[in-house]
Amino acid sequence: MKSFHRTIHNTHHHLLQPPPTTLLRPPPPPRVTMSTTTSTPHQNQEPLTQVLTYHNQTKHSFTNYSKGPHNLDWDNQPNPFRRYISAALHHLRQHSGDHHSPLYDSLHHSFPNPKPISNSTIFQFLYDSLALSAWKSTGFSTWSLRVNPSSGNLHPTEAYVICPPIEPVSDVGFVAHYAPKEHALEIRAQISSGFFNNLFPDGSFLIGLSSVFWREAWKYGERAFRYCNHDVGHAIAAVTMAAAGQGWDVKILDGLGHDELKKIMGLEVYPEFKIPSRTVKGKFEDMEFEHPDCLLLVFPNGIDKIDINYKDLSFEISKFSNLDWKGEPNSLSKEHVCWDIIYKTAEVVKKPLTLEKGFVIDPFIKSVTCCEDAYHNITLTELVRKRRSAVDMDGVTSIERNTFYQILLRCLPSGFQEKQKRQVALPFRAMDWDSEVHCVLFVHRVAGLPKGLYFLVRNEEHFDEIKKATRSDFKWEKPEGCPPELPLYELARMDCMKLSKHLSCHQDIASDGCFSLGMVARVEPTLRDKGVWMYPRLFWETGVVGQVLYLESHAVGISATGIGCFFDDPVHEVLGLTGSKFQSLYHFTVGGPVLDKRIMSLPAYPGPGVDA
Repeated sequence: MKSFHRTIHNTHHHLLQPPPTTLLRPPPPPRVTMSTTTSTPHQNQEPLTQVLTYHNQTKHSFTNYSKGPHNLDWDNQPNPFRRYISAALHHLRQHSGDHHSPLYDSLHHSFPNPKPISNSTIFQFLYDSLALSAWKSTGFSTWSLRVNPSSGNLHPTEAYVICPPIEPVSDVGFVAHYAPKEHALEIRAQISSGFFNNLFPDGSFLIGLSSVFWREAWKYGERAFRYCNHDVGHAIAAVTMAAAGQGWDVKILDGLGHDELKKIMGLEVYPEFKIPSRTVKGKFEDMEFEHPDCLLLVFPNGIDKIDINYKDLSFEISKFSNLDWKGEPNSLSKEHVCWDIIYKTAEVVKKPLTLEKGFVIDPFIKSVTCCEDAYHNITLTELVRKRRSAVDMDGVTSIERNTFYQILLRCLPSGFQEKQKRQVALPFRAMDWDSEVHCVLFVHRVAGLPKGLYFLVRNEEHFDEIKKATRSDFKWEKPEGCPPELPLYELARMDCMKLSKHLSCHQDIASDGCFSLGMVARVEPTLRDKGVWMYPRLFWETGVVGQVLYLESHAVGISATGIGCFFDDPVHEVLGLTGSKFQSLYHFTVGGPVLDKRIMSLPAYPGPGVDA
């Protein structure tokens, strides 16, 4: 759950000239404007201009937060569980003694032998990636947590399993919606087994991910599109790690376009949403549609080449429109607020079908290890299911320098290679583009490492460009004891606790951990060179990095939290960045959690018979 505390505190530091005193007062709360103002008319803008307009319009600043609801409308909080009414529901089962989870650390060195697709292995795969992890209760409130983290625990991400026959689920191939509350598959359609036999290797299946924007927008307003895509990244990483536990590899089928994704997941059941010209409130049932994000191929590891012909695949997917689709989607809220800029931006970043795009399976590259004793002997299943988002940090816990280095080594996309660029280590290997995301770190409590500002370069081809774009007085020196394989640089020695708190919307959690960080992506050049459809993918990459930080922190005995609320341009000012070349997309904090003993923890399954 992203912490959203807004405790105002005056902060001063030489790297960030303090704004006038009046700007340090709490900004006015963002409001829902029904008719007095409208968004920029995007229809006549070029796609890149429209995307950058959205990005700039949804920035938080010292004087204003991005537009969002003034008060939370609890009566219309979206149902976190999508169901397809009347679709056959098949509960997943696992035979006793049928599962042995590998040690988490071992997966970063080698894949286990691949297991066959079965009711039992699909059970465990979803149990370790997208299932409920617990129920929480206090007073009259009860809510669920999931293995995959989500902004505000709102869970906009839905998942679909497209699979060959699995007994006793189905004796033919099928498309199913995953229902996490029941840990079950809702069979939406049956497909010919030839679909897999002709296009994919034996032992393969597909996972589709989609987003319900309204679930996030209910709380976060216009900035919700960012958060939905963070969550897609978290889900991609969760799926990739859970698949590795079964000996399976994962790769995004990124040659497919929006239309193909919509067809294969059965999302044509939703009518086209007519986007209003301004922010409006009312009953918009069509606004609860699911936006298709990506399709992941899950296949046995050890296969070094798969010939994906996107033209043939697109043709076969076109037949899905004629399938006998079962189930009507349930209603999530009685009333809605439509933040039009979200839907206009989602429209313009829809990816087209790219027939020329290749499908490359990179050889598995293990991660670098500099501190083996940092990890407890914890299995993958134990780790992913105990992961929690810390609500507060204790302001006391520290970690050793080598533990800090080890966590960052796991954040490297290329693993044990001389230069970082290509994403081939777990779980980054699911993405098929070179890394575009870097990390600026605020080090608070790392024993043996001076407090200060540091930079992790995750694509070393960008080094000169980053150094030139940032402040000329930064040191850019490797810190003491830093492994040669880790491209980490000290920028400035300083106590940056107040600074990191100030930049993360005055939230104590950013300063009370061992370290916090901002993920800085190369935005405008990437969108110009590759296409505006890369915009959500940049957020996916930050979400994958965030999931690694979650797992690594828990593996060494501490915790972490994603921070979506930060002051965008002041972060850039601290680094000396100007323009739209590099932008901060996501913040994170890692440290010792404060546990709220008033909250009772209950098992995930069977859980209470209530929603939310």
